[in-house]
Amino acid sequence: MAVVCLVCWPPDIRPWPQHWLASVVIGTGVFLLWIAPDLLWPGYRDLLPFSNAVVGHTHSSIPAEGLRSGWVLTWRSTRAVLIVPIAEELFWRGWLMRWLINNDFRKVRLGAYAPLAFWITAALFGSEHGPYWDVGFLTGIVYNLWMIRSKSLADCILMHGVTNGLLSVYVIVNYQWQYWQ
Repeated sequence: MAVVCLVCWPPDIRPWPQHWLASVVIGTGVFLLWIAPDLLWPGYRDLLPFSNAVVGHTHSSIPAEGLRSGWVLTWRSTRAVLIVPIAEELFWRGWLMRWLINNDFRKVRLGAYAPLAFWITAALFGSEHGPYWDVGFLTGIVYNLWMIRSKSLADCILMHGVTNGLLSVYVIVNYQWQYWQ
């Protein structure tokens, strides 16, 4: 994935974050947003809006034996920190948000704002997170806002990687496997 990104990275998009500290702080805040409902209201995810036939139920996609394997946990964390942020940010904020403004998305600068594109992207981003759709939607809003403010795909990738990295540590240290859908 890294080699493909290096070879295919568009020359008009900066490959390195320009707002390191802010991206790390926002990524940390989003991590806290993800775990807050479950910490503040035990059983929150068991409520009907978050556990049903449409959005699914909280569970880990990793078999029980994999949860005891350092190899599996390392690779799952690596994927969450390195691959997912690149793929998702390229898709959600690098392409979809711009494509919804103009289907020749390359004519739309990174960080361009259009209300419909902003809210559709946030809603779809939330919906891909199953029973965590609520915090996924809020995360989509925060990530979209950071793209509009920073105009930097690299900063969004860093922010997303920080969120996923902290969540991976939290999952492993606290045995909260349900976050790994």
